Amino acid sequence: MNLHDTTIGFALTGSHCTHDEVLPQMRRLVQLGARVIPIISHTVATVDSRFGTAEEWLHQIKEITPEPIISTVPEAEPIGPKKILDCLVIAPCTGNSLARLANALTDGPVLMAAKAQMRNQRPVVIAISTNDALGLNAANLAKLLAAKNIYFVPFGQDAPEKKPNSMVARMELIPETCAAAIQGRQLQPLIVEKYRYLTS
Repeated sequence: MNLHDTTIGFALTGSHCTHDEVLPQMRRLVQLGARVIPIISHTVATVDSRFGTAEEWLHQIKEITPEPIISTVPEAEPIGPKKILDCLVIAPCTGNSLARLANALTDGPVLMAAKAQMRNQRPVVIAISTNDALGLNAANLAKLLAAKNIYFVPFGQDAPEKKPNSMVARMELIPETCAAAIQGRQLQPLIVEKYRYLTS
């Protein structure tokens, strides 16, 4: 997998419980040679939770990549006209962000980055983490699965007994999904069991 000479936008939204799974993949992208530009939602920038404070998450991001963090709509807007990104990954992508993207709502830096990337017909990779992927958000998930230039990190049910509508991406497959998306391919299999390793 060669990601040298690529620029990848790494957008985080407010599924704080998965940030510990996601940030090592940001580091992997850097180690694989990509220039990684971090983009964060307002929730990530401001909300403290039992999983960590906003300041702690920002500190970790700054340790991984030297690129300035994009945290406002005006900062994200130039991604379109300047054609900055080879690939944009939204990880984790909450159900809220999934629904807004599927319905063309652009009210934050992550969604502006996605809109800008889609304007250029360049890949957007989505790593879902949502409790209602098989509930009311299923319609939005289906809409994006059929959309051009949208790719998904393989995902599955993470707690089917306790949360039967919940689905979470296999975050460890983010770099592989980005590499495939840059080539215009969806990494397969798409639907996986969350806590079992894929076999070749």
